Amino acid sequence: MTSEEIAGLIGRVAMRDRKAFAVLYRETGPKLFAICLRILKDRTEAEEALQEIYIKIWQRAAAFAVTAGTPSSWLAAIARNQAIDTLRSRKPVADELDSAYDLADGELNPEEQTVIRDEGRRIDSCMEQLEADRAVAVRRAYVEGLSYQELAEQFGVPLNTMRTWLRRSLLKLRECMER
Repeated sequence: MTSEEIAGLIGRVAMRDRKAFAVLYRETGPKLFAICLRILKDRTEAEEALQEIYIKIWQRAAAFAVTAGTPSSWLAAIARNQAIDTLRSRKPVADELDSAYDLADGELNPEEQTVIRDEGRRIDSCMEQLEADRAVAVRRAYVEGLSYQELAEQFGVPLNTMRTWLRRSLLKLRECMER
């Protein structure tokens, strides 16, 4: 299915066309399921995440802008973000990650540990130089994995404004880190 056909289906879904939604699901479901399965590594969780993804697609189809990128990348971003959210909600996995980090830290020599801690402090210091709302947006985008659209909605600003905030904030952070 071509990018234009998928974009057309998303447009029809935005108008609450259930038949278009069924076709969109049939055509894009396997790819989005594969994304979820690759991230989650659990078939049941991937299936549940896929259902959540299509709920979001149904709810957000009107927000899709053809000029913002390809429909496939928009759908893949929703899938990736949902899978990551699902992964984060797993408490035991978080515990496993913590223990993995502890094991990894044990392999570092004291000098490497100091360098990593200093770098972390520098990043925190540079983040404090950003305006509070910009710093929160940067953390949510690049640590929590929220999309520009989700951030724009949370902060009540237009999508392009959010893109500008993040771009300028990253430039300020890079400048601060290079000092």
